[in-house]
Amino acid sequence: MIKKESRSKVRAKKHLKIRRKLYGTAQTPRLAVFRSDKHIYAQVIDDVKGVTLAAASTLEKDIKNQLEKTNNVEAAKVVGAAVAKKALDKGITKVVFDRGGYVYHGKVKALADAAREAGLQF
Repeated sequence: MIKKESRSKVRAKKHLKIRRKLYGTAQTPRLAVFRSDKHIYAQVIDDVKGVTLAAASTLEKDIKNQLEKTNNVEAAKVVGAAVAKKALDKGITKVVFDRGGYVYHGKVKALADAAREAGLQF
């Protein structure tokens, strides 16, 4: 009998592998992405201090009111632009992108592209 690991376990393993290589500092914090079935989240994190510098998600009222659905590519674009705007307001222009073990495609790619268009460099 073939036993297959669940997708969430595979993603968690990939994320740990990616996190061994990526590290956010005060000069270049980490832009971390998390997707759930209903929402998408993005955080700009300084791993040295262990603090979140900026965050955006589809749970925020102003973002949620703009959207028809909170789990599609359009929602990811809005969240990417929002997190980039918040980071730029705090003087952060350069980040390291952490895709969180997800394939760089669809929602994750849309979030990254929107953040780049809004002014973040990575």
